[in-house]
Formats: sequence, C-alpha cells, structure tokens
Amino acid sequence: MRLDKFLKVSRIIKRRTVAKEIADKGRITIDGKTAKSSTDVAVGDKLTISFGNKTLTVRVISLKETVKKDEATELYEIIAEDFKENFK
Repeated sequence: MRLDKFLKVSRIIKRRTVAKEIADKGRITIDGKTAKSSTDVAVGDKLTISFGNKTLTVRVISLKETVKKDEATELYEIIAEDFKENFK
C-alpha cells in the first residue's frame, strides 16, 4: 500500500493530499530511510513522521484498504510521540 494512502486510512493524517505533501517534503522515514508518498508500506515497518512541532513514531501492524473510524488505530501501534516546545 502507498504511504500516503496508509496515513489516510489509518487516520494518522486526515487527508491524503496533506499526507502526500508531508512525505514529498522528506518529513517521513520508513525504517530510517526518507520516503516519498508513493513508497510502499509493509507490515512491520517503522514510520517516523515529523509535522509541526510533533514527531510521531509508529509500527505498522496491519494493512487494509478501508476501515471504520474506531478500527483505524488497530492498523498501527505508537512507539514514541515527541513534542518540541518553542521557548522565546
């Protein structure tokens, strides 16, 4: 499954166009390698997503074409979630 589609189906990112933008800017890595929106995602992959002041690391558990909203979190497990605070 394409990276941008997985992010949308899993509801990590709400819209596929936003997922595509973030991926194409180099803000997503799969197992330590920079990924584009068309990169294939497989079960067991570790995704690190940086957007805004947040970095989210998840492991892919399952791949499905469509899921209901309450089942979306079953597609991945959160490994780490970091927030960068801006002090001025």
